[in-house]
Amino acid sequence: MAGRVYATPEQLAAYLGEGAPEHAERLLARASEDIDSAMLTAVYRVDDDGDPLDERVRSGLADATCAQVEFWLATGDDGTGAAGRWDSVSIGPVSLSGRTGAAPGAGGVELAPRAARALRRAGLEPGVVWPW
Repeated sequence: MAGRVYATPEQLAAYLGEGAPEHAERLLARASEDIDSAMLTAVYRVDDDGDPLDERVRSGLADATCAQVEFWLATGDDGTGAAGRWDSVSIGPVSLSGRTGAAPGAGGVELAPRAARALRRAGLEPGVVWPW
């Protein structure tokens, strides 16, 4: 798995208030990919390695990544999207079925609500360009 990972297993454990789950590194890498996809147009200052310079941005990215993993753990997903939630409802002769949960949002990913809020708090709303 290539790419930047925004949180460590230790940060995830602290965020969850319990030990890091099995395969925490893999989950954090996948969650970081989703965070990257959700904020493709976000603008922030980085160092020569591409790491955010602003502590608020670094913290927001870590929180959003941990929130994405927390969401997957709560919904039984593993970050692949394969654990999609479906429902089925029948009332007399009427039958409805379809996927439950939010439709993919920014960047085509289903971003956890807490992850989206963490990005907004850090000033990383997708599509918003902030003056420096």
